[in-house]
Amino acid sequence: MLSLILWLPLIGFLGGSFCGRHMGRGIVFFTTFHIFITFCIGFFLLCVNFSQNKICTLIISPWIICDALEVNWELYCDNLTLSMVCVVTSVSTLVHLYASEYMENDPHLQRFMCYLSLFTFFMLILVTAGNFLQMFVGWEGVGLSSYLLINFWHTRIQANKAAIKAMLFNRVADMFMLLGLFSIYLLFETFDYQVIFAIAPLVKNLTITIGLYNASALDLICLFLFLGAMGKSAQFGFHNWLPDAMEGPTPVSALIHAATMVTAGIFLLIRCSYLFEMSPSVLQFVAIIGSITALFGAYTGLFSHDIKKVIAFSTCSQLGYMMLACGLERYNAAFFHLVTHAFFKALLFLAAGAIIHAAFDEQDVRKYGSFRRYLPLTYTCFLIGSLNLMGIPFLSGFYTKDLILELAFTGITPASIFCYGLGVHSVIVTSAYSTRILILTFLAKPNNNRYFVNSTHESSFNIKIPLIILAFVSITAGYFLTDIFSGLGSFFYGNSFFFNINNYNVSDIEFIDPIYKLIPLLAVCKGMIFSICLYVRNKEQFFERKQSIFFKSIYSFLLKKWYTDRLVNEVLSTSILVFAKKYPYNQLDRGLLEIFGPTAIARGTNNVLYSSTDVTKFGSKFFY
Repeated sequence: MLSLILWLPLIGFLGGSFCGRHMGRGIVFFTTFHIFITFCIGFFLLCVNFSQNKICTLIISPWIICDALEVNWELYCDNLTLSMVCVVTSVSTLVHLYASEYMENDPHLQRFMCYLSLFTFFMLILVTAGNFLQMFVGWEGVGLSSYLLINFWHTRIQANKAAIKAMLFNRVADMFMLLGLFSIYLLFETFDYQVIFAIAPLVKNLTITIGLYNASALDLICLFLFLGAMGKSAQFGFHNWLPDAMEGPTPVSALIHAATMVTAGIFLLIRCSYLFEMSPSVLQFVAIIGSITALFGAYTGLFSHDIKKVIAFSTCSQLGYMMLACGLERYNAAFFHLVTHAFFKALLFLAAGAIIHAAFDEQDVRKYGSFRRYLPLTYTCFLIGSLNLMGIPFLSGFYTKDLILELAFTGITPASIFCYGLGVHSVIVTSAYSTRILILTFLAKPNNNRYFVNSTHESSFNIKIPLIILAFVSITAGYFLTDIFSGLGSFFYGNSFFFNINNYNVSDIEFIDPIYKLIPLLAVCKGMIFSICLYVRNKEQFFERKQSIFFKSIYSFLLKKWYTDRLVNEVLSTSILVFAKKYPYNQLDRGLLEIFGPTAIARGTNNVLYSSTDVTKFGSKFFY
């Protein structure tokens, strides 16, 4: 039964690819049914393994046998894996159902549904892998699937650019991932999870020589793995591809940002906790990068006008919170936030897609307004998702985000206090841009013509059902799962990841002064008041202040994403191209290799031919 988790999405992809033309719209039922059955199997196995908490390894077939290296194609099953399978397949099922209506007029619906199944298949390979090499197959597979889905409308130049950009950024990060895998094999001579995690404490003090320097082997491995995870999870420095990925259809955005590609990096860090716990310096680096990413994503979405890009920047910010929790060695809190975030972020994207679908594919929030009267169900769902994103009490986002901030507050290191400050500041900005989107889209006066406003209407049944389900789960998941995923003394994860008992301070959050526990809630209120003052109370003054040089510079800085794209394009890329042309190309390729290579051979041949006594027999054309 465990192997069906992989076979069913693959059958959906292959069947749709070869027989999609003959199925017609039946391809929707065919692919959605296979993903739904996969979810049912995963949920059943999770219920069976819930109390037993066993780790099961199912070897499907041998894969690579070379000297002492033996790699099997195997499935690694524990509560962490099965929980991730349930999250991925549940969101994917709802996205499949949603896409059947959203993409009904697209002539390439069959190809789109097949790509969604392929995306799910590779993500399931990643989470069920029993070794690093099999995990890397899924890792590269989700990158390939994201390229195909972002570039689905391949006749649009912006979609082409966005897909290439996502591929290139992930290729750079995957180079570090490969270095990590090479280092793992050099140190452990195997790729098997269980063997590596078992003997990791024994090689803690070993070093690897790089040139003239000796570095800790585990520090290098963890650093390479984290740099690889930064690309998939769009951390600061590798984040540039994430907002541009919105050029794909909205169901693609929901699947990428909620439960598949961007969560792969977080899952990798959680799975490799046995290695990261042996490298405290890398963990501090992870926490700092995560907190910076949370602040960057929040500020960048503050004045963005594209509704999908605002939600994309919020994804970047929430991924920063997850990395922050991993850096603080609170892997249970990181995974808990991953689960709840998957549901309310999918809700936000699908609700945004319903808005775009009803608004004739318009994505600029400045052209919206008063949609509350015409899209009541979509407004309710978007409001629930936004309140989860802010962290309003007793919703799912509140349980997870506040848990991460409280764990950072109880830390005794300067890094944890620094991360806590940035985290709270991110809460303020997150609340501000979430309130801004709600005001401009649903509460403000219409900013378009009467025909546009009056023609706006709710979508059909296939779009409403996923929204209702996700709204219900977003409200209740945090309350029902908090004791299981993050409760004191919970054994749900078992040996899925490592808890360092010397740094385990979950019980400390019970003794925090209630005043300090209210700080995140006060931050939410401050952000809401800020947006209300700007866009409701003092709207005219806000537009007047936009004309000042000081405010215009800040506005441009945030709207241009801290000029990170310009830095990459004009500084890094240009410098590398100039260097590559000046030295490797001019001096090595056209210089050294030509002198001792083709040019030398040609000159030597000509000299031999010219020195021959009977030159005319070669013909005059040979020399020209």
